[in-house]
Amino acid sequence: MNIEHTNKDIHAGLHTGLVAPANAGWWTDFKQWCGRHPRLSRVVFIGLGLALLALLIWAIYPKPAVRNGFNNGPQPVGVATARDAPINVTLNALGTVTPLATATVRPQVGGMLTKIYFTEGQLVKAGDLLAQIDPRPYQAALDQSKGQLARDQSNLNNAKLDLARDQALAAQNAISAQAVATQQALVGSDSGVVQSDQANVESAEINLGYTRITAPVDGRVGLHLVDVGNIVSAGQTTGVVVVTELSPMSVIFTVPEDNISQVMARSTSGAELAVTAFDRSQTVQIATGKLATIDNVVDPTTGTVKLRAMFDNSDGKLFPSQFVNIRLLVDTQQHQTVIPVAAVQRGAGGTFVFVVSPDKLANQRSVKLGVQDGDNVAILDGLKPGDTVVVDGADRLRDGAEVTIPGPAQKIAAPSGAAADAARTAARAAAQKALTEACSADIAKLCGGAAPGSREARQCLFQKRSSLSSTCTAAMAQQRRAGGGGGGRRGGGP
Repeated sequence: MNIEHTNKDIHAGLHTGLVAPANAGWWTDFKQWCGRHPRLSRVVFIGLGLALLALLIWAIYPKPAVRNGFNNGPQPVGVATARDAPINVTLNALGTVTPLATATVRPQVGGMLTKIYFTEGQLVKAGDLLAQIDPRPYQAALDQSKGQLARDQSNLNNAKLDLARDQALAAQNAISAQAVATQQALVGSDSGVVQSDQANVESAEINLGYTRITAPVDGRVGLHLVDVGNIVSAGQTTGVVVVTELSPMSVIFTVPEDNISQVMARSTSGAELAVTAFDRSQTVQIATGKLATIDNVVDPTTGTVKLRAMFDNSDGKLFPSQFVNIRLLVDTQQHQTVIPVAAVQRGAGGTFVFVVSPDKLANQRSVKLGVQDGDNVAILDGLKPGDTVVVDGADRLRDGAEVTIPGPAQKIAAPSGAAADAARTAARAAAQKALTEACSADIAKLCGGAAPGSREARQCLFQKRSSLSSTCTAAMAQQRRAGGGGGGRRGGGP
């Protein structure tokens, strides 16, 4: 098939319809042409479909947006001022609320439980009556022991009288010495019987007292474990009720063995270490107390040491076996340079912050962190009290970026290390000037009418960095090195 002849045929077949669109016969001519050239008509339709699809994609595809990265003008930021303040050295741990006494009240004699005197959940004192076992069998045993004691006591008295008479007769040689000795032995035997009877009486009294089940400690009673009418036995596994002491209350928690020397040093010096208990989310303070004791051994399986803290718990907020977050105040360091933790950024070179100067420039400053206490952290090196640091929006900054502070006008003092910041600013300006000179030809060629050194020119160079000359590429690298890189940057730019 001759493509040229085909094109002429297409032009001829469609000429009538193009010249006279009002004439409906062009559609008939077009269909006849398609019938004469089916293969070529398919190619034409496929080409038209691809063209329409490409037009549709171009229409709906999002246009390249202006990069909202760095050097897009002053960035709004939130700031805070470094201050001279004390900071607490604390240890955080997970603790378990542990009562000082938990007693399962078990019967000490057997019998039928006839009465329960407590209400479940009631607060009781030591010695309060909790339940009653049928006392009648034990009262009868006591009466029997007392009767036996009275009988044997009478026999002893009678034996003593006989001994007195025999001793008087022996003085007159009217009775033999053997008879006197026999009577003395009888008195001694009756005395032993009386002592045994007295012990039986005491034992019966004790058993009778055990029929009254009392609280062994102060605390709260739980659910009763045995109902009235059941037969209980001495020392049975299931007690009558459990009494738990609630005030004072202790919390047992663990700290790593690496921190125990610091805690021991403060404890042995006589300092009273404050302990605060928080809820699971560490946002609600439950109770405050003090450190009571430190265990005498390190757990070799976990490398931790157990500590016990005591709480008054008069309000009952600490509940037995409850898990709480413990904050142990080990020491308080005075006169520290303190800033919010949100101001600290981390990069390949370590930790740093952005310090804001009076001319609203954010200069990157490497810092050495100290103790962190909640939302604040101490700075050991790199900042001085009075320096203004960025706490919100630092992820959009680079060293030397311009910033703006929304809200009421805030006076910013000259930061410490201003000379070093000025030197870095001068180096950045020199590098920017060199960049503008080295890339002027590239800007004129690739960036249209963008002014050299403007934000639009810098954005254009970055977006078309693969097409830049070697001289411009080297100048851009030099400019980034002079700018310090900005450890918190997420993107890049010349």
